[in-house]
Amino acid sequence: MRGRAAKRAAGWLPGRAGTAAVEPPPPPPPAPPPPAPVTADVPGWLRVSAAWSWRLVLLAALLYVAGRVASDLYLVIVPVAAALLLTALLQPFAHRLRRRGLGPLAATWCTLLLAFILIGAAVWLVTSTAEAEYPALVSQVKHTTTQIQSWLAGPPFHVKTGNLEKLSDNIVSYLSKHQSVLAGTVLTGGRILAEVLAGVVLCFFISFFLIKDGDRIWAWFTSGLAAERRRRANIAGRAAWQAVVYYVRGTVAVAAIQATVMGITLAVINAPLVAPLALIMFLAGFIPLLGVLVAGTLAILIVLAAKGLIAALIVLGVLIAQNQLEGHLLQPQVVGKMVRLHPLAVILVLAVAGVVAGIAGAVVAVPITAAITSSVRALNDDAADVRARTAGGVISG
Repeated sequence: MRGRAAKRAAGWLPGRAGTAAVEPPPPPPPAPPPPAPVTADVPGWLRVSAAWSWRLVLLAALLYVAGRVASDLYLVIVPVAAALLLTALLQPFAHRLRRRGLGPLAATWCTLLLAFILIGAAVWLVTSTAEAEYPALVSQVKHTTTQIQSWLAGPPFHVKTGNLEKLSDNIVSYLSKHQSVLAGTVLTGGRILAEVLAGVVLCFFISFFLIKDGDRIWAWFTSGLAAERRRRANIAGRAAWQAVVYYVRGTVAVAAIQATVMGITLAVINAPLVAPLALIMFLAGFIPLLGVLVAGTLAILIVLAAKGLIAALIVLGVLIAQNQLEGHLLQPQVVGKMVRLHPLAVILVLAVAGVVAGIAGAVVAVPITAAITSSVRALNDDAADVRARTAGGVISG
């Protein structure tokens, strides 16, 4: 029996002559070596440059398409952006009212009504002041241009003032013809009026729901994500929103200081259009670096035309002092601790956003950039914490 099993294992049994065991198939031949890659002769720096190039081209195309869509939908994009900035400014006040005992609905209504009452009062003050002081501004411009002509015509300049007379006459004629437009008392065209009213109403409703149900809206947006992705989305969103809130609050504080100082200076030298110029200085504070420069130049030109060279030099000195105070104290202490952006990055962002979307783009460019950088920084910090905890668990295990 044992011999029979041995013979069966050997592949031969007696009584079955000519029957051979089935041999296993031969192993497959080795696969030929893969062909050499086509990019073997291409320098590494060229491959990397090409990879980055098509990605940058794709990103530029996406940004261009997004810009075109935003330009077509500016009646929606601008109120949404204004509502986000207004919500970032008003949400802390609404939270204080809730902690005092008011419900979400009552706190939201009180906050928005107070904000729009203040905005309406500022607009009314500016328009009424501009309408009342505009004729005096035109007469002061005539008087100042006449003084400048006589000053340039006398020694030591002896300049022929023919071209200067034409220029001053054109300025006075322009101011006289465009009083209603420059004073801001009317809106030219029914379409512009309808667009402004629609934007204000849309901004009001968006701000209302963001202040009242902002947390619920964000939770709905992130509800479809997995647990880990939802956690990281919450970290990034919280950091981005906190950066926007700090930016808006700090910018409002800095702009209010600048507008107050400018208003006091203009009132002391008895310049015209004090309230409109102070409001312009306040609004210009929302465009870093460039806004104050443009608003200050406008104030200097108006003071120069209305009050003369000495008053314009006083305004220039105040603006220089304000700029130094803002750059070395206000911006680093109020805004810079939370929104850490280099001035070169701010200028480039403002230039690109201004070209793509005009004034509205320049206003929202810096907070958007601050939100993106803050969210990326928060995600990197979270990833570093996760790696540190993982390494600590491995070591302790």
